Amino acid sequence: MSRIVIGPFNRVEGDLEVTLDVENGIVREARVSASLYRGFEQLLLGRPAGDALAIAPRICGICSVSQSLAAAAVLRAAQPIAPAPNGLIATNIAHAAENIADHLTHFYVFFMPDFARAAYAGRPWHEATEARFKAVSGAALREALPARARLLETMGLIAGKWPHSLAFRPGGVTRALALGDEMRLLALIADFRAFLERALFSAPLDAVIGLASARELDRFVEGAGAAGDFATFIRIARDLGLEEMGPGPGLLLTAGAYLGPEGHRFPAGLLDCATALLREPPLSRVEEDVSHAYMRDTAADPARAETLPDMRREGAYSFAKAPRLEGRAVEVGALARQAVAGHPLIRDLLARRGASNVFARIVARVLEIALLTRAMEDWTRALAPREPYCVADAPLADGPFVGFVEAARGTLGHWATFRDGQIERYQIIAPTTWNFSPRDAAGNPGPLEQALAGLAVGEEGATNVAVQHIVRSFDPCMVCTAH
Repeated sequence: MSRIVIGPFNRVEGDLEVTLDVENGIVREARVSASLYRGFEQLLLGRPAGDALAIAPRICGICSVSQSLAAAAVLRAAQPIAPAPNGLIATNIAHAAENIADHLTHFYVFFMPDFARAAYAGRPWHEATEARFKAVSGAALREALPARARLLETMGLIAGKWPHSLAFRPGGVTRALALGDEMRLLALIADFRAFLERALFSAPLDAVIGLASARELDRFVEGAGAAGDFATFIRIARDLGLEEMGPGPGLLLTAGAYLGPEGHRFPAGLLDCATALLREPPLSRVEEDVSHAYMRDTAADPARAETLPDMRREGAYSFAKAPRLEGRAVEVGALARQAVAGHPLIRDLLARRGASNVFARIVARVLEIALLTRAMEDWTRALAPREPYCVADAPLADGPFVGFVEAARGTLGHWATFRDGQIERYQIIAPTTWNFSPRDAAGNPGPLEQALAGLAVGEEGATNVAVQHIVRSFDPCMVCTAH
């Protein structure tokens, strides 16, 4: 048995270290470590409750809108108000823009450049992939990054700036959009759609959204979408067997995404990949385990827990706690959202293997780019002229409350206890905390740790590129993980 330590990872937000125990070229056990501690939860204690709207978004520069909205959600839960419908719709447009930008960055900047590595030099697709996707010099970046920047101009119209906007409130957004703003939004979204249909998909969005099975996906890749970057990924993934790589823990969780006047665009749910059993997620049974975290013992219930570092804790190897749902590790992210929402392509990909995997995770993220772009168009047309965009705050009730949103990487929850308008407790469980959690007290590994176990790394060991594919398929954001 040999031990390999991989880290720090490049092209990752924050500090990540992975330890692999390898025997006969096979990973027997993996340990995933968040080696950074920050302390945002302590920063919030004793402050006026509204400060959460200004401080929590600073946790991350990539998903700051998600952090804002989770803070707004927990504040809204403590108030007897109903948000303005226009405010919810404008919020969804901004949130979708951020999450699309995140998916796009993940595809072009974080994930695809690994296929341009020298390790794949003998593959027939390598030369073209290197020219298109190599980090820094790849031609795709010259198209994708301006398109991303153009999309994020929507944030300027709705929220004034990005990241770390202060526009998002429990009752909506602070800026009302004029008719001219709505026309500009539609123009920005149209520009982005044109990029998608030219470069990423090489086909109409509806053709992508309408894919209903793996067989249809294969026909699309060899037919209408053959010239797109998405098709390039599919062909490479088939060649490398990414569908057999990185199985998750078997449970997919989403708390529901894009709350509108008529409910969530993508519903909440907990899906068992092996049985396809779907049920309401028991979110009141979320617990945090600190047995392998550099943290003092505290309440398992996030509503009563504290975050107190303990660098000398025996057996600890990460600053991340281990969230569990009904005592089990769960996977979160776009794959969970689209599986719970019942998209037929995603359901078929899961049914083929009975588990999540590298291939399904990336397909779900790219598919969600198409779904959200069309949703942004729908939402913009649904804005009601001259109707309010925000409802004023009401006095906060005392007690514990919780707010959930879906960031690009998955379920984000804020638990807060308010007393006389002040923050008495504040706990955050971010998507990467779920996916990159360490072991729990029963010795059960986190989702990424499970996904790496059993991987054949052969004589290459730490340099085996498959490790990179599995880790990046979860899209780590370690600054959010340890917040």
